[in-house]
Amino acid sequence: MHLLWKLLRQHISIGQFCGFVFANLLGMTIVLAGYQFYHDVLPVFTNGDSFMKANSIMVTKRIGTGNAISGRAATFSDKERAELESQQFIKRVGSFTSANYKATARLSISGTQIFNSEIYFESIPDEFVDISMNDWHYEPGGNTVPIILPRTYINMYNFGFARSHALPQISEGLMGMIDLYINIRGNGNSQDFKGKVVAFSGAMSSILVPESFMKWSNETFAPEEDTQPTRMLMEVSNPADETLTAYLDNNGLEMESDKLNAEKTTYFLRLVISMVMVIGIIISALSFYILMLSIYLLVQKNTEKLQNLLLIGYSTAKVALPYQLLTAMLNIMVLIIAVMAVILIRGYYMDVIKALYPDIPDGTLLYACSLGILLFAVVTLLNILIIRRKIKHIQS
Repeated sequence: MHLLWKLLRQHISIGQFCGFVFANLLGMTIVLAGYQFYHDVLPVFTNGDSFMKANSIMVTKRIGTGNAISGRAATFSDKERAELESQQFIKRVGSFTSANYKATARLSISGTQIFNSEIYFESIPDEFVDISMNDWHYEPGGNTVPIILPRTYINMYNFGFARSHALPQISEGLMGMIDLYINIRGNGNSQDFKGKVVAFSGAMSSILVPESFMKWSNETFAPEEDTQPTRMLMEVSNPADETLTAYLDNNGLEMESDKLNAEKTTYFLRLVISMVMVIGIIISALSFYILMLSIYLLVQKNTEKLQNLLLIGYSTAKVALPYQLLTAMLNIMVLIIAVMAVILIRGYYMDVIKALYPDIPDGTLLYACSLGILLFAVVTLLNILIIRRKIKHIQS
């Protein structure tokens, strides 16, 4: 094999092979980095609230000046709820229950007070909450209340207090650092509670408490108040179903904007990443053409030697093997360098993403590595087949 390679390596153009390596490296890096970036940043737009079950959407009545909408109450009656429950594309319906009393809260993180002001409680049916009932349970009369806190409070701390006071940022895994003290007043009564944060919400602007606590506290602090819900929670088969969208539009209802905006953003993210990856694939295809052209020229220059080797008994596979090994080594070198480049690029943009979204998962480099190995296998296999075919053509 060594002697065979010594005989065939003449006329190798270093410049042509360097051109292939550079072009293929550029294309491979663009493709792998784009694919990895898509999977790393996707949770920013698609990760729902950790507490809410999948395919659950919030619905409110549209506020406008049109004849079909103006003058209508913003609350949902029992009849309207029953109509929602009767729709085939809606699995079940729950209503938001609001607190009818006054409550104030003092929020502290690592001993630093974030705010002390009046707050607003809401609750949703327990079957819509994807949290262990051991954590999401309140015994009437108890002093500790499970809480689902809006993420805006944590963002206020992370990007305000934490930076200005040189304090550590917190994420969902560090909920034990949050101290929430609550005072409720109403019906001539006043009572203090300690809030236990069990999850965060990016969709809610109010603080969520268990349905059992809401029922008990309303009966205790506001027994004579009774209000209709202004928002409904629905579990559907597919939030993007056109039938659902048409029904909501026809009945003056609208879905929570966060979910719709996330779907639109995800679509444009896929579109942009796809365009970037197409550019990378085109560059890689051109580099593949450069490599094949270089191998063809090399084979052409060594045609006489190859014919003599075939005539004296060397098989087509053995004669083609040096060129096949050459292309395989070049391809694996490009793959290794491209993965290293992706690691460096990913380290930079993940620092930026982590600063903006501390709760985003760390992710894995498996996506880029898997795609890189797949591309390496496909391209190398094509190289082997084309080179073998070229050598057979010389033999004939």
